Amino acid sequence: MTAPLATSTPPLTLHGRIREDLRERIVRGVLRPNDRVPSESELMLQYGVSRITVRQALGDLQHARMIFKVAGKGSFVAAPKPFQDLDRLQGFAEAMNASGHRTFNRLLQLRAEPASAAVARALALPRGTLVTALQRVRYLDDRPVSVDFSWLPLSLGSRLRREDLSNRDIFAMLETELATPLGHAELAIDAVPAPADIAARLDLATGMPVLHIERLTHDRDGRPVDHEHLYCRSDHFQYRLRLHRA
Repeated sequence: MTAPLATSTPPLTLHGRIREDLRERIVRGVLRPNDRVPSESELMLQYGVSRITVRQALGDLQHARMIFKVAGKGSFVAAPKPFQDLDRLQGFAEAMNASGHRTFNRLLQLRAEPASAAVARALALPRGTLVTALQRVRYLDDRPVSVDFSWLPLSLGSRLRREDLSNRDIFAMLETELATPLGHAELAIDAVPAPADIAARLDLATGMPVLHIERLTHDRDGRPVDHEHLYCRSDHFQYRLRLHRA
């Protein structure tokens, strides 16, 4: 009987070895956020390699957003991206403020309008029923990270006009001021090219990819209360989800 062939991991290239050595130092905390990474000349001397090899390694780390470059000063360790867990139903400000980040909402629109076919279907209302429509730009640590479109039944949304929408989540206001405990939400996530109006709000070039989230939130009794389309920059912020194998 022939023994199975042993498999082995191919050896790292020279630039791969430098990249992985630096990655390990960052992950272990030897190099901390905003620490300066050894210069190209220092890495050339340490590893006995050419400048192009060092630049390949640093380029890989920059592409992975583990480091960033400052012209004339060198490369520095990037801070971890802020993130929100999707395995909990919580508002953006609720999640970010709990981890020490500042949030702010710029309200672009708050009005009553007839429900489109898609909005009416989501909120289980007849087409053309008046609903409350909101549009906001959400900021994280003074940078725009998402443009949010929200539609709520008029009975709930009209009462939001009396609330401060600049620093609070709709979820929090639904549960406190509007006495509407939340139950669950359904999400669909994809990537889309940013339309011109959304790209301008997010300081992006038109057509750049953004993360698109469609979310329908239900109250504790299962009634749909908040239908949303969120367009998010993926370079300043990320969503995370823990999955369990049954």
